[in-house]
Amino acid sequence: MIELRPYDRLGGANHGWLDTRHHFSFADYHDPRRMHWGTLHVWNDDEIAPRSGFPPHPHANMEIITYVRQGAITHQDSLGNQGRTEAGDVQVMSAGTGIQHAEYNLEPDVTRIFQIWIMPRERGGTPSWGTRPFPKTDRAGCFVTLVSGIASDDDALPIGADARVVGATLTAGQTAEYRLGAARKAYLVPAAGVVEVNGVRVAARDGAAVQEEDVLRITAVEDAEILLVDTV
Repeated sequence: MIELRPYDRLGGANHGWLDTRHHFSFADYHDPRRMHWGTLHVWNDDEIAPRSGFPPHPHANMEIITYVRQGAITHQDSLGNQGRTEAGDVQVMSAGTGIQHAEYNLEPDVTRIFQIWIMPRERGGTPSWGTRPFPKTDRAGCFVTLVSGIASDDDALPIGADARVVGATLTAGQTAEYRLGAARKAYLVPAAGVVEVNGVRVAARDGAAVQEEDVLRITAVEDAEILLVDTV
């Protein structure tokens, strides 16, 4: 089963410096039908104005993944971590027992990100942060694991959750398969382009909530950049 969630029907708000859309209930947007998808609790589509961002604020007991679609995000936190993550790359913060962080767009142009929150296996872990590049050329025509809490996924940013985040870039007409397993769930969003997922058309920034599908066959209708969360 695949449920299409069109971008223009998502909740959200425009705060001037931040134009945000929420795939799940978040902040002032509440929809009892869209509280989470398995352990995936947040997927926000954020556009952050130049020279602005999120001032220091706390988190706990959440795995927070930021996928940069355009521009760059600059991170700093109460553990002393600092870093800049550019378009196509990923940062992960395990909030654990508690951490304060700030995320700024220090660039001259708009930064666009997906921010994804996944519930950890256990509460109270040790907070941590990390970032790394994931060249789009390495994802050409196939899915690459970017973030994972599954033991067999060695070459990925680690999280403390039974979930993985994968990405792919496809040229028009190209097809990639992802073996999900009928007992698991997935949430797929094209960062750019239009795809068909097991015959369901999904446009850029639409969401596709997937369950009871053993294999996902994704075909690009036009050149596309895809992000998918595989969870329980």
